[in-house]
Amino acid sequence: MAGDEKKSGFSSFFSEGQFQTQTETLYVEQKKQSITIGLPKETTLQENRVLLVPNSIRSLTGFGHKVIVESGAGEKSNFSDHDFSEAGASITKSQKEVYQCQVLVKSAPPTMEEIEMSIRNQLIISPLHLPVISSDHIQALQKKHITAIALEYFKSEDGSFPVVRIMSEIAGMSSMLTAAELLSASNGGRGVLLGGVSGVPPAKVVILGAGVVGEFATKTALGLGASVRIFDNEVSKLMRIQSLVGRQLHTSTFNPVYLGYQLMSADVVIGAVHSKAGRTPILVTDEMISKMKNGAVAIDVSIDQGGCFATSRVTNHKNPTFIEHGVIHYCVPNIASKVPRTASVAISNIITPVLVKAGGTNSFDSLLYDNRGIRNGVYTFKGCVTNAYVAKKFQLKYTDLDLLLTSNF
Repeated sequence: MAGDEKKSGFSSFFSEGQFQTQTETLYVEQKKQSITIGLPKETTLQENRVLLVPNSIRSLTGFGHKVIVESGAGEKSNFSDHDFSEAGASITKSQKEVYQCQVLVKSAPPTMEEIEMSIRNQLIISPLHLPVISSDHIQALQKKHITAIALEYFKSEDGSFPVVRIMSEIAGMSSMLTAAELLSASNGGRGVLLGGVSGVPPAKVVILGAGVVGEFATKTALGLGASVRIFDNEVSKLMRIQSLVGRQLHTSTFNPVYLGYQLMSADVVIGAVHSKAGRTPILVTDEMISKMKNGAVAIDVSIDQGGCFATSRVTNHKNPTFIEHGVIHYCVPNIASKVPRTASVAISNIITPVLVKAGGTNSFDSLLYDNRGIRNGVYTFKGCVTNAYVAKKFQLKYTDLDLLLTSNF
């Protein structure tokens, strides 16, 4: 009898509740938040771009968000206050009003004065530009518990960096078109047409680096009819660029003797080498430059990371060139800002879906928790430095963002 009771108890333990009426579970939709987005006018670093264009603002206001634009924010990109107003944005002359928004989108890193105007727990989306910020900037962001996201570190699902790639595409194309301008006699060049004409050979272009910048510089040069030589130490990249262009190209690894030989007869040399950490290596020596033709053009796109020509020094959009050994040098760090309207639309296409996602969550924490690619760009979060490289560079304490978000939930 005792054995039967035990059997019954054992059986009822697993079957209990199986045939009883269950409590109905309803899906409770999270309330979407309406966010206020500020778009300030940039005054530093000769920055001509704007991170949100009128078409994007039209989309954001359609989702119920409020966008406040500082008067004149889009002037350098040829977007008027009227364009923004017609798209649904509120125009203000008060800089302080813009910096009081929940989300701030900037095309240049926030200055100390701008951080001072910002509100506590704000979300700032902007480039990081490590060479121009200091430890004081990071600590000021920490004190205000600002969540700062660096555009350069946004990641796509395929692991690529969309903002970096799109700016590299623009830099590659723009560098070659700039070279074509500088070759003209009116700009002090050799008076050579990049593509040549019937009976006249085309200009010779040497491109250092077969990454995205090199790829688009190559496509542009070939499209204009120039003769191209490409150098890179990764043979796989040289194979890739030939596959993308769809033809056999004159390629080589970085052999100093052969590179020097090619530069002696080159009309244009484009430095498009990227370093994953630290300064780019100097591939073109002072002697190599001195042996180039008078009036030849050297464009150092790598100047953001120190440059790959021994003769390079930073220039700007107002005074973009200088002459060294008879060679015209163009070493502007922010090449994409030369074509700000195109660059603005390109970045705006990437930023807008992020802001739409932010409004579709019940908090910014949820946005970061659900989106690894956006999370990758965060370098300060609620008083903590969450980017290991930034923390090491400025000798600050590093805290893992994943742990912070997990503990909050």
